[in-house]
Amino acid sequence: MSNYIFAPQEQPSVAVRGSSARYAVSRIYCVGRNYAAHAREMGGNPDREPPFYFTKPANALVPSGSTVAYPPGTKNYHYEMELVIAIGKPVFRVAVEDALDAVWGYAAGLDMTRRDLQAEAKAAGRPWDLAKGFEQSAVITELVPAATLGHLSKGRIALSVNGTVKQQSDLADMIWSVPEIVANLSQFYHLQPGDLIYTGTPEGVGAVQAGDLITGEIEGLDTLSLKVAAAE
Repeated sequence: MSNYIFAPQEQPSVAVRGSSARYAVSRIYCVGRNYAAHAREMGGNPDREPPFYFTKPANALVPSGSTVAYPPGTKNYHYEMELVIAIGKPVFRVAVEDALDAVWGYAAGLDMTRRDLQAEAKAAGRPWDLAKGFEQSAVITELVPAATLGHLSKGRIALSVNGTVKQQSDLADMIWSVPEIVANLSQFYHLQPGDLIYTGTPEGVGAVQAGDLITGEIEGLDTLSLKVAAAE
């Protein structure tokens, strides 16, 4: 007999390359403005800003290869191509030199954004939840274990819309590297297995419309794709 009034939702999880087992997800953290050129295009100053974070609910996850409806409440639906870190062991207040020990694997991801709602929130000094934390806003490929891939510090990251390249950079251009992100975030949270960290996007973010096909790539990881369908 269930002790719940309503049946719990299915546990959010991500497929793992070469395994039938899945990575159960509890929390999703996102790094803002982690590439200098993107920070500038969003009106920031990468020379002065420390890392900052926002979150998405775990049930915002959607696997690469999906078709999603154009989301409600926006007329400016943007892509942001990102490297995703998967945490593999508990860590709190870890030093930078020890932080990679907590990284279990990596994936390619999209932080989909209702940019007009984000702009409104910024102007009013309000949280970004409506702009960032909506359904199907965290796209992700299969995870690749660091034990087989190694740790990522450089490599091409790119995104195309309908075959036209829109974003193109290198992971080496991140302002805050993977170990620096993990170490910094662990000063504020007890990071646990099941935590994902979207590490920020290069310059070139832009809007998509119903009918568009987004594809993305990061060296060593699976190719990402997302089809945008008409609004519900």
